[in-house]
Amino acid sequence: MRAVAEAPSKAIVTGEHFVVHGAWALAAALPKKVRVEVEGARSFRVTSQGSEEGPAGIAPVRQVVRAVAEEYSVGQEVAVSVTSSVPRGAGLGSSAATMVALSAALSEFHSLGLGAEDIIRLSMVGENAIHGRPSGIDPAVCALGGAILFKPGTKPKEVSLGGSRSLLVSYSGISRDTKAQIGRVSEAKDRYPGYFARLAGSVGALSLEAAGLLAKGDGEGLGGLLTMNHALLGMLGVSNPTLDGMVDQMITAGAYGAKLTGGGGGGSVIAVAPKAKEKNLVSGLTARGFETFIAKVPTEGVKSWLER
Repeated sequence: MRAVAEAPSKAIVTGEHFVVHGAWALAAALPKKVRVEVEGARSFRVTSQGSEEGPAGIAPVRQVVRAVAEEYSVGQEVAVSVTSSVPRGAGLGSSAATMVALSAALSEFHSLGLGAEDIIRLSMVGENAIHGRPSGIDPAVCALGGAILFKPGTKPKEVSLGGSRSLLVSYSGISRDTKAQIGRVSEAKDRYPGYFARLAGSVGALSLEAAGLLAKGDGEGLGGLLTMNHALLGMLGVSNPTLDGMVDQMITAGAYGAKLTGGGGGGSVIAVAPKAKEKNLVSGLTARGFETFIAKVPTEGVKSWLER
């Protein structure tokens, strides 16, 4: 018997980096998923996409398995298999989706019956090992699904959409290093604390407004906030010429607005656009070599089950 769990990927719609320092951020689950299977074994092992994982990939998985074993007095001798349709380093929550799916699968395997809050908490054990000091927004949205407003130390707030919305997602092909980008922003905060505090407050307010516009389906208003948020992230040095060029191309081709999503320095760009222009935007970016897709939201959160 094996336990299986699938968790969605995610996009930070507004507020990344500032959320680490206490500002509100808006995130949405995306339909690309990570699947984790857990079954009994003579010794602990991890495979990813059918191949044995190296030490760097094994370490955060082992830490989550150990945390579950120590807290709930269960064994650590499991075989973990990871299959993902989410590009690594794309800023779309590949690691968070993996840790959430792993935690849910372990709960299913050991018949623990863990709820979303505990799954998120255990997922953070792996996320901390990978990223150093993440805010926790990624595992929250991967576990809960839908769209959420998130602020460290508070319970995530569901954003009720009342219908389907579309986000354009385009991967730059440049793998980002979230830990390095978090460090860059922390240095800016330490150097200019007063300025950074005012900026974080403004971005938090922007995220709250963006949530309302997303709920109403006001793509034009939301797009303007995306572009503004991108400019603020650029001021902190977490964008680059490739991401800026992608944003410019999207807006020139008719998108309401666009921005980098996630850690920056690489990764992906998201945009909102009129329905009539979405396919042309996808084909234009794809022609330039950027993997691009239309993501329908809301997407459900993590699901787990047993297979015989």
